[in-house]
Amino acid sequence: MDKHVYVGVDVGGTTVKLAFIQGTGEILNKWEIPTDLSNKGNNILKQIADTIAEKMNEYGVPSDSLKAVGVGAPGFIDVTNGSIIEAVNIGWRDFPLKEVLEKETNLPVFIDNDANLAAAGEMWKGAGEGAKNLLAVTLGTGVGGGILAGGEIIHGESGMAGEIGHITSVASGGAPCNCGKTGCLETVASATGIARLGIEAIKEKRYGLLQDTFEKKETLTAKDILDAAKKEDPLANQVVKQAMSYLGFALANLANALNPQTIVIGGGVSKAGIFLVDLLETEFKKYTIPKIGEDTKIRIATLGNDAGVIGAAWLAKQNTNG
Repeated sequence: MDKHVYVGVDVGGTTVKLAFIQGTGEILNKWEIPTDLSNKGNNILKQIADTIAEKMNEYGVPSDSLKAVGVGAPGFIDVTNGSIIEAVNIGWRDFPLKEVLEKETNLPVFIDNDANLAAAGEMWKGAGEGAKNLLAVTLGTGVGGGILAGGEIIHGESGMAGEIGHITSVASGGAPCNCGKTGCLETVASATGIARLGIEAIKEKRYGLLQDTFEKKETLTAKDILDAAKKEDPLANQVVKQAMSYLGFALANLANALNPQTIVIGGGVSKAGIFLVDLLETEFKKYTIPKIGEDTKIRIATLGNDAGVIGAAWLAKQNTNG
């Protein structure tokens, strides 16, 4: 065992994922606990501290080897003061996470947005392969993102850098977004956005594999559409190419401004793999400065659900000179 061990914590709306992680980035042990949303989330940190202590004993991790705790949390975060400005799905508002968890664990605690730390995890031990300039995009229910430049997370003035899903006017006119605007990237490139595009398409042109699936299920998922596109269903291909055109346009403009070495695509939609990357690269290169289009690598995330805890451990290590 490495003499330096960090606790990576990834707080989600359903579960809290935790891991003991060596200073080299290898996971020693990982586990999860249910997220207790009662009492406005005020029980969660005590439960995190208790499970860390319990697992130290179970896995034989010496207390003097634990150096710090890194925490990824959803919502808007004041990383300087270590507090949660607001995490709607958890119930936290103006919540002093760092202060409370340090008292509970007697360890230094460092926090950041969960999407930022997933990006950091992919940079450190995943598809980023150590790229210091990296853009990570998560295509799930929404579209999340994290930006690293020079090996550091970019937070911006209000700590909200990386809100890639809310780049607007990607789809002219466009569908309403949960943020209150219309035409956001999230409405056309997320799993829910791709599903919506597919349902709209099938209502206009009823034929092929998508029609068969829609008749059986009375709905469509992004997976249904991507699977049909892989089988060369014309309507599914049209929908996926449309979504990747929107995404390629947005990422190209970001790349022209940020010049990342690597763009990492994660989330449920990314399970389409190289099929998705090939379509995305074609659209991406239409809009980039040629040199940037040539040099930027687009890769599928490799860490899956471990990205958040690994990124959280990276944050702890960075802040303790481990």
